[in-house]
Amino acid sequence: MIRHHDFRHHGLTLRSTLHVPEGPTGTRRPTVVFVHGFTSNRIELPNFVAMSRLLHDNGIASVRFDLSGHGESDGDFFDVTITGEIAETRAILQAVRALDFVDPDRIGLVGMSMGGVVAGITAAEEPGISALCLWSPAAVAPFEIGRGYLKGRSFAPEIAEKGYIDADGHRMSPALVEDIAGLDVYGRSSVYTGPVHILHGDKDDVAPLEYVRRYLDHYNGNADLEIVEGADHAWGSIPHRTALHQSTLRFLRRHLQR
Repeated sequence: MIRHHDFRHHGLTLRSTLHVPEGPTGTRRPTVVFVHGFTSNRIELPNFVAMSRLLHDNGIASVRFDLSGHGESDGDFFDVTITGEIAETRAILQAVRALDFVDPDRIGLVGMSMGGVVAGITAAEEPGISALCLWSPAAVAPFEIGRGYLKGRSFAPEIAEKGYIDADGHRMSPALVEDIAGLDVYGRSSVYTGPVHILHGDKDDVAPLEYVRRYLDHYNGNADLEIVEGADHAWGSIPHRTALHQSTLRFLRRHLQR
């Protein structure tokens, strides 16, 4: 069963899609919450929808939501910060635990790209996450933006002229730049002690593999990295996307269906 659900956070409506396997009323199921990437939404390019359907067919519920300023949720992208996204994700997780189909002791978190960074920090700071899966996490972002670049281009002149950066048609504020530049990705993520599965393509030209490898230096032996040969940042071929989804399914089944 698929249905829409509205969450509220700080006066904003965050819109979501729930995938709930069929079963007797009151059945509590393991549930996965998805966090999409920068300027994206709850459909997401590596296909959160297909992943949710795959989980559904294997008895695992899921929640896909749009962060504020993205997709169908309220808010303006100019007001987005990563600090705010972490707070929103934590609020969603707290609300999800109270849904009537959710087993609050079996909640997984999946994040894509910048959503992977958000998910990694959220898992460390919001208690009760049973499993964490990161797709192409953009751990490079604080280092790149700290050097004054976004996707290879210098952004200081644009901020000086316009007061924002044009990020794929979204107005990226100086506050967001400062927030990302000061983000301690590895230190804040490393507090999480549950199982972590990281999936990354060796042809990712958005989030270089060297930054993803550093996660393993900070987690305490509870994380593994699966490098998929030929895969790009968006997992833009059928074989690569299939590998991404099947590996994620195996990991989540192992840690949530106990």
